[in-house]
Amino acid sequence: MPAPAATDDRFMQLALDCVQREYPNKISHVLQGDADARTPRDLHPAFYGCFDWHSAVHGHWLLVRLLRGGAGGEMADAATRALDANLTPEAIAGEIAYFQAEGRASFERPYGLAWLLQLSLELREWDDPRAHRWLAALEPLESVVADRYRTWLPNLVYPIRIGTHNQSAFGLALALDWARATGDVELEALIVDKARDFHIADRNCPIGYEPSGEDFLSPCLMEADLMRRVMPQVEYVSWLSGFLPDIPVDGTGDWLQPGRVLDPTDGKLVHLDGVNLSRAWNLDAIAHALPEGDPRIASLSASADLHGREGLAAVTGDDYAGGHWLASFATYYTTGRALEAPQWRPLPPVRDGEPD
Repeated sequence: MPAPAATDDRFMQLALDCVQREYPNKISHVLQGDADARTPRDLHPAFYGCFDWHSAVHGHWLLVRLLRGGAGGEMADAATRALDANLTPEAIAGEIAYFQAEGRASFERPYGLAWLLQLSLELREWDDPRAHRWLAALEPLESVVADRYRTWLPNLVYPIRIGTHNQSAFGLALALDWARATGDVELEALIVDKARDFHIADRNCPIGYEPSGEDFLSPCLMEADLMRRVMPQVEYVSWLSGFLPDIPVDGTGDWLQPGRVLDPTDGKLVHLDGVNLSRAWNLDAIAHALPEGDPRIASLSASADLHGREGLAAVTGDDYAGGHWLASFATYYTTGRALEAPQWRPLPPVRDGEPD
């Protein structure tokens, strides 16, 4: 994994280039009437930039993540000004009003919701006056988003096994990290139970069919990244053997080939640059979840490095199709954010007199 210092400024600039850039913009909602045909800034006073809502959210996360990591100078000053302008109580109240309007129960579920909780988590873990004021503004929306998970998951009967926004494994993984960090044991238990119900019996994931032509998340690897969070290590070692039985033990990395992008100006095809980065952090995290001496670690790590190099080389910002979002995936990888997620912990037992 490359040293973050070598790329922080470039990634931060890409986020700054979009978090307050209103157009082009992809608005995604059902219009109930003429009043819903409004500008991005009117609809989303905080997260109106970066082409779409979820990219704006993780663009803000990128800025917080790198500021928290020690970024300084003029770039850090610009990031602070942007966050001060966007993460205000008034702007977040406008976001909540959008969520509460008719027909928006599934808005950005679960991908954008997961990134909102990741942004909140980053602020919660950073003891800095700036983080305190931004979190104070964001908390009411954080509460709305957590409640969306609580109402959605009991009704989700089947996992969503795709490589784009609706994938359930990614959304569950990031929400679980947030629930554990905030002490939300109820939501944690709901996510853990749902993940195990969905995936405990999964075997022989067809990773050879990946990637699909528009993937930016690996269905197989993201599931494995989720399950390391909900199993003790000894159980995970056995489950992974059944789920991905063909991981090599010879230290090679080319057993899983990176995705190829022939036209980086195509907003769908450029997703494959993102799948390389998300695969890189998945593979790295899976390797770290295994016990020392596991013969699969070397090949997992080698493939992570291969995908990481390919993915980082594509984060150029030459075209807005990838420039508005790839730096967030790159930052999640280079700063090792996935490795900070707790793999597993036993949930506290239900005390007498408490509901099951």
